[in-house]
Amino acid sequence: MKKITALLLGTAMMLSLAACGSSASVSESTASSETSSSEAASSEASAETAGELTTVTPGKLTMSTNAAFPPYEMTDDNGNYVGIDIEVAEAIADKLGLELQVDDMDFDAALLAAQTGKSDMVMAGVTVTEERQTVMDFSNTYATGIQVVIVPEDSDIASIEDMTGKMIGVQRGTTGDLYCSASVEDGGFGEENVTPYDNGLTAVQALMNGQVDCVVIDNAPAQEFVDANPGLKILDTEYANEDYAIGVAKGNTALLDAINGALEELQADGTVQSIVDKYITAE
Repeated sequence: MKKITALLLGTAMMLSLAACGSSASVSESTASSETSSSEAASSEASAETAGELTTVTPGKLTMSTNAAFPPYEMTDDNGNYVGIDIEVAEAIADKLGLELQVDDMDFDAALLAAQTGKSDMVMAGVTVTEERQTVMDFSNTYATGIQVVIVPEDSDIASIEDMTGKMIGVQRGTTGDLYCSASVEDGGFGEENVTPYDNGLTAVQALMNGQVDCVVIDNAPAQEFVDANPGLKILDTEYANEDYAIGVAKGNTALLDAINGALEELQADGTVQSIVDKYITAE
């Protein structure tokens, strides 16, 4: 499985956002050597750029997402949207002088909304892939994630190789879906061995019901699902390692530049890391 082997070889160079057994991380910004006067000039320029931005709804930054991917995006007991991506998006909107508007939908629809300009951006634990880069533009990476495999505690699946011939549950449209559905020659298991679900929770429920043999999903939500469902565990072997970024419509350079500018400031002052630390405890 050449694709998976190549992905796994890269894990030693990447940082995990795992809740247990690995430390939370975000992309690091280069230290700034600008003087106070140049920083002030930069802030003024950013404000001017933000004032010229055209968004779907004037005065708002509309984010499409799939709020069933804890701890990145989810709803609390009061129905409010919370999570890493939600708070990072709120901080970006604040930097741009805009109000955040969250539109919850299926993952595929969230990607399409940003591609077609129905939302300003998509944040849903979105991985940057060559295929997605052909239809949308991406911000700088703000976090990294690891795809892992959830199995029942008494499962005979102990490694990635053991997944061959098994039924694999995934969230539709995610990289886990793409990787697993690829042909054996391309490092996957074939579409006939993959069952896609609308969200990770439904996939895990199918696993609990014996409808699939394992589930491939990002490590952070995997930890949440395993903690909430006794009898499940996560394989020690990582399936893939990926970068997370914000997607915008292809060619929308004004918005992309503004997002990157805000994101760089939020990474430099520690805001992004503090948000990650709030939701994922490093052990």
